[in-house]
Amino acid sequence: MKFVDEVTVRVQAGNGGNGCVSFRREKFIPRGGPDGGDGGDGGNVYLVGRSGLNTLADFRVARRFKAEHGQGGSGRNCTGKSGSDLLIEVPLGTRVTEDDTGEVLGEVTAEDERLLVAAAGHGGKGNTRFKSSTNQAPRKFTPGTPGEKRVLQLELTVLADVGLLGLPNAGKSTLISAVSAARPKVADYPFTTLYPNLGVVAVEAHRSFVMADIPGLIEGAADGAGLGTRFLKHLDRTRVLLHVIDAAPPPGSDDAVSGARAIAAELDRFSPELAKRERWLVLNKLDLLGDAADTEAQRIIDELNWEGPVYRISALKKEGTRQLAGDIMTRLEELDREDSEGA
Repeated sequence: MKFVDEVTVRVQAGNGGNGCVSFRREKFIPRGGPDGGDGGDGGNVYLVGRSGLNTLADFRVARRFKAEHGQGGSGRNCTGKSGSDLLIEVPLGTRVTEDDTGEVLGEVTAEDERLLVAAAGHGGKGNTRFKSSTNQAPRKFTPGTPGEKRVLQLELTVLADVGLLGLPNAGKSTLISAVSAARPKVADYPFTTLYPNLGVVAVEAHRSFVMADIPGLIEGAADGAGLGTRFLKHLDRTRVLLHVIDAAPPPGSDDAVSGARAIAAELDRFSPELAKRERWLVLNKLDLLGDAADTEAQRIIDELNWEGPVYRISALKKEGTRQLAGDIMTRLEELDREDSEGA
């Protein structure tokens, strides 16, 4: 299914039903008084989180959503039936913004979590409500209030523990396919990844994490160049970034060091906070360098003045990937403990 991470929809909550003007008409009770009931409330519109969804593609077809209106009141003090709430299922990680004002209404991040996006109208009052000692036959009623109408911008941010960062063709898709069951498109040309891919990396029983592979970045991505600009936001929720570098770039392409510096600069321009996140260096395709692998790897590390963790792998041959996945799992568990102790 095609990945869709942004879509605009229109939602309308149900209107409240009108109040009723009615009088009792029963045998032997000529002046029974008012008995008009209230109108029912309309239905609200909620977004509901569903973990089984991973795209907003369904909203490319259905873009308008309307909850039920409340029914009007009736005689014998009968209140009108309230409209049913409308529940719209969305993937976890969906952020909702009102299109007209830019106001962020909230995010849906948990299974079955509900987010109210359009409030229902209230039912009007029947004439029974206006009866008094001085007005025993009121003909007054109030209409129901209209439900909210909104144009919403839905934006999906994938929920992943680890994000892969790097130039096109650095081997990110090969890496995620090597450590998980994800099967993204892999080819020997740039931009084979056109949308984010998620993979669950199972280190052992009951120990796993989610890894996200986003389209490769190029210089100028923060300004809209290439494919990565609209997907950089998918790294916002990650706790660890893996900067994947092609240690054996093909002839005519940028040097590994200059490419790595360009990506780091784009990350900082997009989000200084994201640029400060924990980042590990992953030197990929070392198998292509043969005996020169260690020398070239050390050159890249020295020229980047890299002080964080460094892993030397061949994603294609799955060399070093098991150790990398295990160490990531251990680090994520450490972060979980730090978060629980700091809470």
